[in-house]
Amino acid sequence: MAKISEAKVLVIATDGFEDSELLEPIRILKERGAQVTLASLEKREIRGDNGAPATPDAEVVAVDSKDFDALVLPGGTKNPDALRMVEQVVYTVRKFADAGKPVAAICHGPWLLIEADVIRGRSVTGWPSIRTDLKNAGASVVDREVVVDGNIITSRKPEDIPAFIEAIIRLIERADAPMEPA
Repeated sequence: MAKISEAKVLVIATDGFEDSELLEPIRILKERGAQVTLASLEKREIRGDNGAPATPDAEVVAVDSKDFDALVLPGGTKNPDALRMVEQVVYTVRKFADAGKPVAAICHGPWLLIEADVIRGRSVTGWPSIRTDLKNAGASVVDREVVVDGNIITSRKPEDIPAFIEAIIRLIERADAPMEPA
C-alpha cells in the first residue's frame, strides 16, 4: 500500500460508540480518498453515546479481512464491550493483526485487542479506566496521545483523534516498510 487514496479501511462499531471516535475517522479518511466500510452486527442504523446515527455498509459476518488494508475500532464504553462478546468480531480483529495489517483502536476500543490477544508484549495506550486491563493482558501501557507498536495503533480519547488519524494514515502508507517500536 502506498497511498491512503488507494486504501480500503474497515471500521467496526455497534450501538454505544463514542460519536466523534467513529464519525471523525470515517470523515477524514474519506476526505483523504480512502474507501471506508462501516460494519456492524446488523445492517441497521446504530447510535452513538450522544445520539449520533451511523448506517453500516455491511454486517461483520459478511466482511473478509483479506478485502481490506486496515481496521479501525472506535471507543465508547458500550460499543467495544458489546463487540468483544461476539466471536466473529474478535476473529476479524485477530485476522487483521496476524496479517500485519494496521489495527487502530481508541479509548475503550483496545478492549477488542485484549479479547483478540494481540497486545501481549506491545506498547499501547487507552482510556485510563482500561489501562489495568491492558497491563493484565501483557501490554506495556503508556500515557500518550497515540502509540504505534508494529501494526497496532492505540489512542486515549476524543482529543487525540487528529494524532490517531495521522498515525493510521502513516501506517497504511508505510504498510510494507519496517515499523519502529514505540
